[in-house]
Amino acid sequence: MNRHTDYESESQAIRAENTEVLEAFESWLNRKKLSESTVKKHRGNIDFYINEFLLYEEPKRPAEGVDEVRFFLGHWFIRKAMWANETSIRSNAASLKKFYDFMAERGHVTPVAVKELKEVIKEQLPDWVETVKRYDDPSVDLEDVWRW
Repeated sequence: MNRHTDYESESQAIRAENTEVLEAFESWLNRKKLSESTVKKHRGNIDFYINEFLLYEEPKRPAEGVDEVRFFLGHWFIRKAMWANETSIRSNAASLKKFYDFMAERGHVTPVAVKELKEVIKEQLPDWVETVKRYDDPSVDLEDVWRW
């Protein structure tokens, strides 16, 4: 088997697992008494995160993605999601916090990992918002968008 075939077969297996994870996450959100539109938004955001971003270069399961949020919201999402803007960055940050709370309750990630994720989001969210604004500003040279 070649590398591409391995990638495809592992991605397919993870997508099947992710379907069950998304259904369980949606049920968990419903038990929290969130509105139908809020549940739908969180599920859609997490679907994109686990089935697009985490499978983009090398297949990763959702539990492995708890440490990927900084790159996702600070760079990848801004470049790859046509709908990336301040609102969608904030919405995805909220969804990721809820999703990893759910994952911690199920024992798939540690409470410490979730605490660190939330600290990263709290510290970095203003920078991510400014980055997406620069990215969307046609007067800003793309080389000046990411100030690392």
